[in-house]
Amino acid sequence: MMDVQGATSSAAQPATTTRSAINSDFDTFLKMMTTQLRNQDPLNPMSASDFAVQLATFSGVEQQVRTNELLTAMLSRLGTGAMSDMASWIGQEVRVAAPVRFDGSPVTVSPNPAATADSAELIVLDDLGNEIQRVPIPVTAAPVEWAGVTADGVPFPPGLYSFETASYSGDTLILQEATEVFARVTEVRSEAGAARLVLEGGSTVEVEAVSAIRAPA
Repeated sequence: MMDVQGATSSAAQPATTTRSAINSDFDTFLKMMTTQLRNQDPLNPMSASDFAVQLATFSGVEQQVRTNELLTAMLSRLGTGAMSDMASWIGQEVRVAAPVRFDGSPVTVSPNPAATADSAELIVLDDLGNEIQRVPIPVTAAPVEWAGVTADGVPFPPGLYSFETASYSGDTLILQEATEVFARVTEVRSEAGAARLVLEGGSTVEVEAVSAIRAPA
C-alpha cells in the first residue's frame, strides 16, 4: 500500500519551494523598483499609473501561482481520499477484462456475445497471449464457469489466463472481444494521480474499468 504520509510530505515540498521562490522574486522586484525610482529622471518621473501596473502585474502572477498550488493540493487530497474510499475493495472480487490467476478452482467468466450471433465460443489465452482452448458457450450474457481442464480432463497449470468471446453468424465471425472475469483485489495503488487496482496475480486495472464488485465466492 502507498505511504500516504510520505506522499503528503512529498506533495508539500514543491509548494514550499514555490513559495520561497515567490518571496525571493518579490524581494528582487522591490529592489528593482527601488533602483528604478532612485535613478529615474527627475524631470520625467515614472507615473503613478505605471507604478501601479507593475505592482498589479506581479501581484497577479503571485496570485496565479498560489491558486495553482491550492488546486494541486486539492487534487492530491482527492486522490488520497479515493484510495481511502476503496480500501474496502481489498479482498473483494471485481469484474473486469483482465488476466486472472487460475489456481485449480473454476474461473467465473462473463461473456457478452453479439446479439445477432447464433453461436459463440470462449477463447482461453495463456499469459503470453497464446490461444490454448476454445469452448462453445450459450449466446447469452449469463456467467459461465471455466473449469480449467483440457478436453481430456487434464488440468491446466496454475498461472495467469485471459479470455475472449467470439460471436458467429453461421460460419462467419462477427465479433471477437475481451471477456470480463471476476478477480480478487489485493491492493489499491496511486499511479499518476489516479487510483488503480492490483489483482491477484499482479495485473493492474483502472477503477473505471470495473463493471461489478462482489464478496469472494
